[in-house]
Amino acid sequence: MSDNSKLVFVTGASGYLAAHIIHQLADKGHRVRASARKNKVEPLRDLYSKSYPNVEIVQIDDIVHGDFGSALKDVDVVIHTASPLPGRASGEVILKGAIDGSLNVLQQAEKAGVRKFVVTSSTTAVTGDPSIKGGAYRAEHWSPWTKADAERIPYAVSKKFAELAVWEWADAHPHVDVTVFNPPFLYGPLAPIHLPIVPGDYISLSTSLMVYNLISPDGAYPPRPAYVDVRDTASAHVQAALRSISPSESPRKRVIFSSPHGFVLKDVLELIRKARPELAGRIISKAPVPEFEIDRYDLDWARIEEVTGLKKEDLHTLEETILDTIDDMLALEKEWEAWGYVLPPNVPPMLL
Repeated sequence: MSDNSKLVFVTGASGYLAAHIIHQLADKGHRVRASARKNKVEPLRDLYSKSYPNVEIVQIDDIVHGDFGSALKDVDVVIHTASPLPGRASGEVILKGAIDGSLNVLQQAEKAGVRKFVVTSSTTAVTGDPSIKGGAYRAEHWSPWTKADAERIPYAVSKKFAELAVWEWADAHPHVDVTVFNPPFLYGPLAPIHLPIVPGDYISLSTSLMVYNLISPDGAYPPRPAYVDVRDTASAHVQAALRSISPSESPRKRVIFSSPHGFVLKDVLELIRKARPELAGRIISKAPVPEFEIDRYDLDWARIEEVTGLKKEDLHTLEETILDTIDDMLALEKEWEAWGYVLPPNVPPMLL
């Protein structure tokens, strides 16, 4: 392990994005302390102990109200990814949990001496204003959602107001450095090290479920075109967490982070047909195939490179993202079938 290794605290160790972040940090030789609920602590410890003794899993059952200051001792950076998922609680509960959870992590970490934070938000906290044309979203843009929309679009509302709470807290603590990433749908394979997915537990596939739906005859199409590879999003978080802070650099960095590659559904389906001809009979066949006004966001790549060191050409191609995700889902199907699970004729859609 490098003498320059940092101790990074990551919330939500079993999550889709968090698992990739932990893997990338550990692979670089950094120490990771990651939180998980009681029922996942021992399985995660067993998983990481085999490959990465520099990963420590700590039990935090209630990130919203719990006191876990001891878990933050000697931590250099906090990466906060955990957030309530849609479909698991009411809009009001999701909203309050996202806000209070974020603030509890920030407050306890700052009290423990942490001065650098990286937080995962979402483009749902940015998009939705019809006056923004061509997907040219910037850090000053905010979605129009109000808290009254929480029951209708709980995830989007919770992301917006949790992020607003983060920035309000940051303004009251000028000595800390905060970077917030706003990615759209995350696609890509599960992390190299992850907990086994119980047969039929489609919710645990997170937004990769949207790509899985593309090889389900009566599946659901993604409602929006913008996406980013989960591996690239993890890399952005890791790079931001590990970068040294310049004295002249702003301690407030809000980064809209999305793939530079266009997502046109007809082209994506044709890509699957050509690259995986054996799946021809499984490809979604609903008509009409949706067409979007834009196929990607028009982002400030100079800003992205400044904060993360990543350039457009560093990110996975559309083909890599889609095919790697599909191949991962097919491998998962084989695992489930080996356990005696009977696959349904159609994959359930992602609940938003």
